[in-house]
Amino acid sequence: MNILYLDCYAGISGDMTVGALLDLGVPLEHLRSELDKLGLPQGSYELSTSHTERLHMPALKFDVAVHDHHTHRHYAGIDAMIAGSGLSEPVREKSRRIFRRLAEAEALVHGVAIDEVHFHEVGAIDSIVDIVAVAICLEYLQVERIHVSALPLGSGFVETAHGRLPVPAPATAELLKGVPVHGECGPGERVTPTGAAIVAALANGFGKQPSMVLEKMGYGAGGKDFPDCPNIVRAFLGRNAETVDQADDVIVVEANIDDSTAEVIGYAMERLFEDGALDVFFTPIQMKKNRPGVMVSFLCRPEQLDHLAQLVLTETSAIGLRHYQAGRIILQRQIIEQQTEFGPVRFKKVFDRSGTFLRVSPEYEDCRRVAREKGIPCRDVMERLQAAGVSET
Repeated sequence: MNILYLDCYAGISGDMTVGALLDLGVPLEHLRSELDKLGLPQGSYELSTSHTERLHMPALKFDVAVHDHHTHRHYAGIDAMIAGSGLSEPVREKSRRIFRRLAEAEALVHGVAIDEVHFHEVGAIDSIVDIVAVAICLEYLQVERIHVSALPLGSGFVETAHGRLPVPAPATAELLKGVPVHGECGPGERVTPTGAAIVAALANGFGKQPSMVLEKMGYGAGGKDFPDCPNIVRAFLGRNAETVDQADDVIVVEANIDDSTAEVIGYAMERLFEDGALDVFFTPIQMKKNRPGVMVSFLCRPEQLDHLAQLVLTETSAIGLRHYQAGRIILQRQIIEQQTEFGPVRFKKVFDRSGTFLRVSPEYEDCRRVAREKGIPCRDVMERLQAAGVSET
């Protein structure tokens, strides 16, 4: 299991996070080619990186030069653009999750419905690129869990499209609910709305660095120089230090429902996956008064329970649910990309409890993409790629 730890002693922003992930080894050309799938206007932006220093500490600076200065977009438009893009499903899911957290915070602060939210700074092309770039880099690095240090709140004021606001800005403060924060830093905006949304949407844990076998370190520079500390996010990438045969405690949540439509329950499944549920499944059941019903079940981490349970109670007609702790045994998995007759395709390699290679299979999303692009039955694509994957092992 690949673990990423973000040390945000100086704060966090979207460009700092991307810079740190690129510094871990993500090729800039790979990022460019993946971002092209987003469908933003041709020539509307340009990516670049540069090596710099913050208080004599070296780091990588990531920049997005915007040529299309469209100042704001609706949340619904951004979500639809990402959902309809050619990006992989994991990248789309993470990107949409980040933007949804942003939209929920903005909607609450401004007292409007989510679909009515207008993004200003975070709706500009550079912020869209930052958010989607983070998801692309995480997929390339095969990151499975993210832990984040406590975040500095900062102080003073910041100029925004809504005027001069105190630090942290209202939407940023809303996103930081439930996140460990501290005031042990100098003045200035230390956490941007984009940085807060990335952490709120993707972090699996907070606090001290988890136990890991450290493999790489990346340093992403912010755009400002702070006198009290180097304005850098440090990214530590490593493997789980435990055995290959992972012991993993999860929460199982269940709700019996007999008065919601299939559309409502199906939408609830989409939302649960978007907000980080580990798995979601339905079971047909027979309920009282001879009513056919469905048991909605999902797996999550303990820290996700309150949020995901509230989502089920809000999105369905359930008036209660039950939950209990369960253990899982997880075999080690590795995602690799190899050239095939259809071009680059990702494969999942699985290892048995002793760490010996067990099997390999093509990723479904890539099989689906190839089938649509080539006009070949998906079943045939899967069989041909399965044979290719086995021959390469």
